[in-house]
Amino acid sequence: MPRQNRVTPTGELIADPARGLVYGNRGCLHDAAGRIRRRYAVKRWISCRLEFKGWHRHPLMQPGRFTELFFLDEATAFAAGHRPCALCRREDYDRFGAIWRELHPTQRGADAMDAQLHEERLGAGAQRRHTARFAELPDGAFVLHAGEPHLVLGDDLLCWTARGYIARTPRPRGKAVLLTPPSLVHVLRTGWDGAVPLVHPLAPG
Repeated sequence: MPRQNRVTPTGELIADPARGLVYGNRGCLHDAAGRIRRRYAVKRWISCRLEFKGWHRHPLMQPGRFTELFFLDEATAFAAGHRPCALCRREDYDRFGAIWRELHPTQRGADAMDAQLHEERLGAGAQRRHTARFAELPDGAFVLHAGEPHLVLGDDLLCWTARGYIARTPRPRGKAVLLTPPSLVHVLRTGWDGAVPLVHPLAPG
């Protein structure tokens, strides 16, 4: 039976056998039996490489250790409010920090970034939604469309599933319900291309 450690663009944790292309964590979310008990444990929500220096943890969800999370791609991790890890993605983290300071000149270091992201991604215990114009959104941003998370890609929206993208819809006009935190939308606008895949290759033609 799959574990409840696959992350959706709305930040929810679901059980699905598809692992995805990006790994991460937000602290220990599970109990001794491996059941998810909380949405997050720390403000440091990170996204990581699936493989790094041959490190391997088995079994997953060990008692008292951080909960291993999996994302379809980095666009999904961004939408959920995760940023690049400073350990396994050091070059990405340094570049991310430089871009971040363009938007938030007074903020320095991981703690400041994480505090800002925490404010942008959560409100009253649930994902905070934002408003933006469809025409201004960069590739890789996520919106809520027809009640489902969709990826912005070119002139289209792609419907998200845990195993890939399943439908292509023309990008609407007007205002969008934005899932990706605004600071991470700014990062995407720079043409972000990190060490992990931004968009899963299984996208409809």
